[in-house]
Amino acid sequence: MRIATYNVEWFSNLFNDAGELQSDTRWSGRHDVKRHQQLDALGIVFSALDADAIMIIEAPDSHRRRDGTAALENFAEFAGIRARRAVMGFVNQTQQEIALLYDPDFVSARHDPVGSPRFDAAYRIDLDVDSAPEDVRWSKPPLEIAMETKSGVPLRLIGVHAKSKAPHGARNPKEVMRIGIENRRKQLAQCIWLRERVDDHLDAGEPLIVMGDFNDGPGLDEYEKLFGRSGVEIVIGDEGETRLYDPHAEAVIHRPFGVRPASARFWMTSKKRWMQTLLDYVMVSPDLRDNAAGWRIWHPFDDPVCYETPELREALLTASDHFPVSVELSL
Repeated sequence: MRIATYNVEWFSNLFNDAGELQSDTRWSGRHDVKRHQQLDALGIVFSALDADAIMIIEAPDSHRRRDGTAALENFAEFAGIRARRAVMGFVNQTQQEIALLYDPDFVSARHDPVGSPRFDAAYRIDLDVDSAPEDVRWSKPPLEIAMETKSGVPLRLIGVHAKSKAPHGARNPKEVMRIGIENRRKQLAQCIWLRERVDDHLDAGEPLIVMGDFNDGPGLDEYEKLFGRSGVEIVIGDEGETRLYDPHAEAVIHRPFGVRPASARFWMTSKKRWMQTLLDYVMVSPDLRDNAAGWRIWHPFDDPVCYETPELREALLTASDHFPVSVELSL
């Protein structure tokens, strides 16, 4: 089976409150992209992915007056993909939910939050080493999925959208540093909390995949030396029997000065150039590693098949500022 994660930029803008597609000529949330263009591009990308389950980061908004699950299922019908059932966890106030689209002919899936505190609650941790613990909350609580294949094989998934470290709202260099350090502390606290949940599943002997957008990675910013290691390294864990595995993360950790894989591409207005970085991961538990293969970042220029398929290459560039990451599992 193929499992993927995909951060779709401003997916919510493509639907009305009833979850109906808005395939028109109005602007989407993406720069210089109309809504019908983004929808058509997403249809091409999801069809090419042909995944049994897709963890969608920045999924359509969902609340009392807006149906994000209906939006995803309507999109699946529009795209004609197998992964046509949607499940969503704790909703948030950011217009960026975490959701799973899956193929009900092959797997069953349900939201199954476990552990304490739950990801929609607060986590107490001393962030600034002043002996006064602080409350840390997820703006986008991780989605915990209990999945089972039709043959009865159980699997746990955790979909993640960790806090951005960008110093939004900073007005001068001092505020850039202050907000950057504050955001880094909160991001690391989220990753420590997540790693504790990972350990709970590993202690219970449950096969686990942790996937999504971590807004972080080894060697990405100047604050990493201050805090010792990245949030991604915290979630992956120390060397040993409880370490999660993602080959793209391992490549950067062990070869920090080599060629870096990239899963996202952003335009830097001040520098008038594109920046590429690795933000999206699919990490498997040790008991799945021998059954996992074919990790792939669907990058329009770095992946040969994507590059040599013009329709898919252009669709990936139009659909989002992130690219899907997938893994093949033999279960």
